[in-house]
Amino acid sequence: MELRAVFWDLDGTLIDSEPLWHEAEISIATENGGTWNEEMGWKMSGTPVPKVAQMLVEAGTRLSVEEIGRRMIEYVKEREFEGLPWIPGALELVRTLAAAGVPNVLVTASPRVMAENVLRQAGEGAFVAYVCGDDNTAKKPSPEPYQAAARKIGIDPLDADAMAHCITLEDSGVGIQAGAASGATTIALTGYTRTDATGGPQFAMIPNYDGITPQTLEDFVHERLAAR
Repeated sequence: MELRAVFWDLDGTLIDSEPLWHEAEISIATENGGTWNEEMGWKMSGTPVPKVAQMLVEAGTRLSVEEIGRRMIEYVKEREFEGLPWIPGALELVRTLAAAGVPNVLVTASPRVMAENVLRQAGEGAFVAYVCGDDNTAKKPSPEPYQAAARKIGIDPLDADAMAHCITLEDSGVGIQAGAASGATTIALTGYTRTDATGGPQFAMIPNYDGITPQTLEDFVHERLAAR
């Protein structure tokens, strides 16, 4: 295949975990004098934990940013370790790509322990590498996480043609910006988020993974190259 790699965001793209983060945010805020709701959580979708924690402080939560972040991560981590809420078709697509020789790389703002849990539950060989929130890279919407992912599998992120032959799957606004800015062919998954991707910098949008195969993703690459 001409498809060089697939870079996967985690929350809302591989796993339907956004509701878990929102549960954590609401619980921490309401128990500590803050005001927070699901709609506010969705507005922060894809935002790094420290920034969300700062917003919770500004919403009246009487805890430090560090303590809020620690509690959020612990809440979600415990539930994800019990079993990841895979989005239908996502894990099957990951494994099919791996079997076809296309490397999958996880690119998430979640901490290392949570990223490694994803690789463990996905199974040996499903992902070849990951970039996580504990790595020394700028956070999305910077393209640096996706550039780092490319380097991990021997692709020069400054090689525009090579990056165009890579697919980035994202759901949040900041993630879509990061993927597109990296030069990868960016696909927005719309069915598990409230992000309005209409008019965004992605190349294409899909509602779910029904009917999506390695060939489908390669076809997106061909369409993008033909449109240049």
